[in-house]
Amino acid sequence: MAKSKNIEMITGDPKKAIIKLALPMMLSMLLIMLYNLADSIWVAGLGSDALAAIGFITPLFMVLIGLGNGIGAGANSLIARNIGAKNHAGANNAALHGIVLSVIVSVVFTVLIEAFMVPILQFMGASETIGYAMDYSYIIFGFLLVFVYSGVASAIFRSEGDMRRATIAIAVTAIMNIVLDPIFIYILNFGIAGAAWATVLSATLSCAVMSYWMWGKKDLYLDLSFKNFSYSSRMMIDTLQVAIPSTLENIVFSALAIIINGMLVLASGTMAVAVYTASMRIVQMCMIPLIGLGTAVLTVAGVAYGAHNYNNLKTAHSYSIKVGFAISIALGAVMYIFAPQIASVFAYTSASASLAPEIATALSVLTLFVLAVPHGMMSSMMFQGVGKGTYSLIITLARSLILESVFAYIFCFMFGWGVTGIYVGILVGCFVGGTLGYLWAKFFIRKFKQISIKKYEPQKE
Repeated sequence: MAKSKNIEMITGDPKKAIIKLALPMMLSMLLIMLYNLADSIWVAGLGSDALAAIGFITPLFMVLIGLGNGIGAGANSLIARNIGAKNHAGANNAALHGIVLSVIVSVVFTVLIEAFMVPILQFMGASETIGYAMDYSYIIFGFLLVFVYSGVASAIFRSEGDMRRATIAIAVTAIMNIVLDPIFIYILNFGIAGAAWATVLSATLSCAVMSYWMWGKKDLYLDLSFKNFSYSSRMMIDTLQVAIPSTLENIVFSALAIIINGMLVLASGTMAVAVYTASMRIVQMCMIPLIGLGTAVLTVAGVAYGAHNYNNLKTAHSYSIKVGFAISIALGAVMYIFAPQIASVFAYTSASASLAPEIATALSVLTLFVLAVPHGMMSSMMFQGVGKGTYSLIITLARSLILESVFAYIFCFMFGWGVTGIYVGILVGCFVGGTLGYLWAKFFIRKFKQISIKKYEPQKE
C-alpha cells in the first residue's frame, strides 16, 4: 500500500527521503510563491500605493500563515517522532491535538487581530496607504481559521510522507488564486479587496479537499477518527514547544519586515517599500528549494530522533545543506543575469512602469540573499524536527531581528549607503546568524550521539 511505502521511505535512507519529500514540497512552495507573486503583479496595476499596502500587510499575513505552519510544525515533529518510535496510537493522538489546537488558536487570534487592525497599521506607518491596507486586511484576517487549519492539515500529510496529496491541496489553492485574482480585482471591480477574496476562497477549497481525504476517504496511515483523541497535557505542551517558537519565528520575520519598511521609508519614501516588496517576492521564489528541503528535514529529523538514530540525523542535516547551497548558487546566478527581464513583469501599466528599473537594481544585490540562507535554515528546521523549537527561535532571533536589522541600519545610515546599504545589511546579518546556527546544530548532533550511546550501551552488553 502507498501509505506503507511512505512510512518505509521516511524511516529509511535519509538522503532518499529528503529528496522524495523535498521535490513535491518545492513544487508546492513554487505554487504558493506564484500566487503571492500574482497578487503583487495584479495589485501593481492599481498603482504603487496599492502595492505598498500589500507590503505593509505582508508581515501580518506572515504571522497569520505562521500560526498554521507553527502548529503544523509542532504536530509534524511530534507525529514523526512517534512514527520513529513505532507508536501508532501516539501519532494519531498527536495529529488530532494539532487539529483541535488550530481551531482554538484561530478563534482567539481572529478576535484580537480584527479588533486592533487600525492601530497596528498606523503603527507600521501605512498612513498614506491605509485605505488599501484596510480593504485587504479585514477580509484576509477575518478568515484566519481557513489558513491555520490548512497549514496543520498539510503538515499531517507531510508527517507520514504523503507529499502527493499535500502538494495537490496546495496546488488547488495556488491555481485557483491565480485564476480568481484578475477576475475579482478587475472584472468584478473589487480592487485590492478582490485579491483578498481570491486568496480566501482558494484556501477554503483546499481545506475542503484535505478534510475529505482525512475523514471521508480515510486512507491515511494515521487514523484521525475522534475516538482516538485522548486529551494529553504532555502532548499539547510538546506540540506547543515547537508551535510557539515556530510561530514566533514568523512574527520575528514580520517584525524584521516592519523594521526594514520603516528604514526604507526614512531612506527613500514609500516607493522604496513597493520596490522591496516586489523584489523580495521574487527572491522568495528562488528560496523555494530551501524551504522544500527544510520541510523535508523536519520530518526526517523527527523520525531519526524518535528512533534514536544518530547517523540519520547527522546525514539529514549535512546533506540538506550541501544540496541547498548547490541549488542556491544556480538559482542566484539565474536571478542576477535576468534581473531586468524579471523586473519588467511589474511594468505592465503606466502606474507601475517606474518600478521596473528600481526592482532590477534591488534584485542585483538581493540575489546574494539566497546564498546566505541554506546552513542557517536547515539547522533551524533540524531543531524543530527533534522538538527543540526554542533553539530554532533563538537562531532566527539572532539572525533576523538582531543581526539583519542592525547591519541594515549601520550600512544605510552610519555608512551612508542608503537603500543599497539596507540590502547589504540584510545579506551580511543573514549569513553571520546562519553560521552561528549551523555551529550550534553540529554541537547538538554530537551531544545526541553521546547520549544515544550511553542510553543503549547497557542493552548491548
